[in-house]
Amino acid sequence: MIYRPATLADAPALARLGAETFIASFGHLYTPKDLADFLAEVHNPEAVAAEIAGDECTHRLVEDANVNGGQLVAFCKLRYPTKFGDYTEATNPIELGQLYALPDYTGHGIGAALMDWALGHARARGHDAILLSVYAENFGAQRFYQRYGFAHVADITFKVGDHYDPEYLYELKL
Repeated sequence: MIYRPATLADAPALARLGAETFIASFGHLYTPKDLADFLAEVHNPEAVAAEIAGDECTHRLVEDANVNGGQLVAFCKLRYPTKFGDYTEATNPIELGQLYALPDYTGHGIGAALMDWALGHARARGHDAILLSVYAENFGAQRFYQRYGFAHVADITFKVGDHYDPEYLYELKL
């Protein structure tokens, strides 16, 4: 596995990976229209390129060098400033916006390596907390985050099209 930062050239592949991993985990929850609207807004190459080029998001990509000469299989995205700042007493929090892997790549330590990178990145930049949202019924992800010391601090929602999912906001004080 190759772990590396994202470049603008990665935007189309990262948009596809983001859509594929989101659909694999949550696609069954939504109407086709809500899902299509969400994917068109969030997981399109232009939106992803804007995040990569901008100052608010930092991406870490994972490629499998043995598949198609380096297929993207997982990624992590940090966002600063976080949109969840009102939910914390931290003075300099950062947000873990996404941590996703293709289904065949879960359970092999990739998520742990990405989380270790995110924690190191946040600490190196002087952040005093990491915030993230997790679907209320994604129990595996909740257990993963809890192993790192994240704790539930608020109930929030996540909009997909016209649908609102129940989410939990988790925080890890650094």
